[in-house]
Amino acid sequence: MKKKLLAFGLVGVCLMSLLTGCGSENENGKVYYLNFKPEQDAQWQELAEIYTEETGIPVTVMTAASGQYETTLKSEMAKTDAPTLFQVNGPVGLEGWKDYCYDLSGSDIAGQLSSTEFALMDGEKMAGISYVIETYGLIYNKSLLAQAGYSAEDINSFADLKAVAEDITARSDELGFSAFTSAGMDGSSDWRFKTHLANLPIYYEYKADGIGTTDAIKGTYLDNYRAIWDLYINNATCEPTMLSTKTGDDAVAEFVTGKAVFYQNGTWAYADISSLGDENIGMLPIYIGVEGEENQGLCTGTENYWCVNGKASEKDIQATLDFMNWCVTSEVGVNAMCGTTGAMPSGADGMGFVIPFKSNLESSNVLVNQANEYVANGYTSVSWNFPTMPSEEWKNGVGSALTTYAADQTDENWNAVVTAFVDGWASEAAK
Repeated sequence: MKKKLLAFGLVGVCLMSLLTGCGSENENGKVYYLNFKPEQDAQWQELAEIYTEETGIPVTVMTAASGQYETTLKSEMAKTDAPTLFQVNGPVGLEGWKDYCYDLSGSDIAGQLSSTEFALMDGEKMAGISYVIETYGLIYNKSLLAQAGYSAEDINSFADLKAVAEDITARSDELGFSAFTSAGMDGSSDWRFKTHLANLPIYYEYKADGIGTTDAIKGTYLDNYRAIWDLYINNATCEPTMLSTKTGDDAVAEFVTGKAVFYQNGTWAYADISSLGDENIGMLPIYIGVEGEENQGLCTGTENYWCVNGKASEKDIQATLDFMNWCVTSEVGVNAMCGTTGAMPSGADGMGFVIPFKSNLESSNVLVNQANEYVANGYTSVSWNFPTMPSEEWKNGVGSALTTYAADQTDENWNAVVTAFVDGWASEAAK
């Protein structure tokens, strides 16, 4: 889920282009994939090119800029040559696009699912299929943590994390590093906090109330949200007033150059940080001070569901279904999706996904393997509840309020975060 800010543009991959343009009709149909993940653009472009070489089916991949997927999807769906393959983030995202979703029940790719729990249903209709399962938490540098005099075994709660982080801050000049990377709040980074970090108070509220979604979040655990946010921004590589200008790339650079011990991100970030060496990379749960959190695992789930445009022509629908199935059954496709270092035919790194299909490979991603260890050891994974967030506008409201609060940490400014979280949820859900 790392989302580097890219300028989006249509990159057609049609090796038949001397004879057949990307927008031309093909007797066997064509595929137009609107990709959600900028960090995997290069891999999808390469897969599209290979598939076209093998089959003669034109495959176009367009990648939306970070934070602009919904806007881009609306624009592209209004065109004559609309995407044949697109994405929604779960039940909330499906609401706006369910009339466009082809029923995937009985399709070849549906038969490849390792479990039907990875299907997104609209009543009896299989409207979408998850294509990646991901995990996030607090990635940490084992070597730096040891230099500070600690190990992962010392951190089993928010109180532990706070004590370690504040001790590192107190000795940062001596140690030569900080506790946390910058919590950048520009568009390439703010999703880590207005979405992924915000998932924690939502998860615990849902758990306490025995629900899976709501039109009226209560904000029961927002004091805990404030506590972890305060810890991040006051024990980091930069002053909190600078966060509005800090990017996701800044956080990566700070982590891989040994300027900070902790970096909130997920399994998808492995390629960015692998230069540290697997022996130095670990991942801890994000603790926020809730009773029983010593039994908490990492945050595991998905918000990435493939949907096929049911308004496309029959031959384009079939071409799209065939391409999807090839991606999760062919050696090239599976290696590209599951592999890491050098997994692409070109020698480039693969996507490093855990895919919810029968073909999933054992991962060479140390973060994925550590996530599996938490499950195997009986820790309770934190579910991904942010697909129930009412809108992108809600996330943006929370993100803006968090940024204002970081620059001036008053109760009044935190109340604005609470208002954006609770009142903003109700008003966006009502829409």
